[in-house]
Amino acid sequence: MSDAGVALSLSGVSKRFGGLVAVDGVTIDFASRRLNAIIGPNGAGKTTLFNLISGEIPADAGRMRFRDSDILGLAPHEVVRRGISRTLQIKSVFGGLTVTDNVRCAVLVHERVMAPLRPVSSFRAAAARADALIDEVGLSAHRHRLASTLSYGDVALLELALALAAEPRLLLLDEPVCGMGPQETERTVDKIREISRRVDVILIEHDMEVVFDIADFIMVMAQGAILATGAASEIAAHPKVQEAYLGSPEDD
Repeated sequence: MSDAGVALSLSGVSKRFGGLVAVDGVTIDFASRRLNAIIGPNGAGKTTLFNLISGEIPADAGRMRFRDSDILGLAPHEVVRRGISRTLQIKSVFGGLTVTDNVRCAVLVHERVMAPLRPVSSFRAAAARADALIDEVGLSAHRHRLASTLSYGDVALLELALALAAEPRLLLLDEPVCGMGPQETERTVDKIREISRRVDVILIEHDMEVVFDIADFIMVMAQGAILATGAASEIAAHPKVQEAYLGSPEDD
């Protein structure tokens, strides 16, 4: 696969916490223009891998290439500047601000329009872009509501808008539908699918129905290492995946 067709390339990426090997020599290319998913049982190393990619924690070994450069060892804000945005399993928005103000702040930070001597037109452009992002994620009807009053599903969509404010080329989604009801899940999945047509996406998700429905490619992790990779049909039929994650017949 050529570099142009790779969204993110990992080679021998490892992380140890004392005697625990959280990520064990992960080597994989996530293709561009494909909705990628990472699954695995609790403690498999999925979120730790995201933390390594986003620069939240340093890797002990390996290489991580995004587009034309190695991002291993970069600080989180540097990773974002390179074009990688992330949402969190525990949603993080400013509850005391409206939806519009949340997104506008994210746009202003990304565009570095924080200096009081900048022309008013800079702020108008940022406001217009914030409005466009709100429309894109489907929160137009709630733009003037405080974030603290939103449903869980709407908070997830707001966090998605905040991530998109950085104009990412790769979006990391950590359990985007966790805690949602069926209707909220369906709406959020539709948005993720829509966004993936223009932004490369890698998501972590425990809802297997969602993963098998939305993902073009699935990587399964167990005990920090890659257990299996493939399309949904291949993963569902994989005996080691059934044993480690989906459950084996002996478990019935």
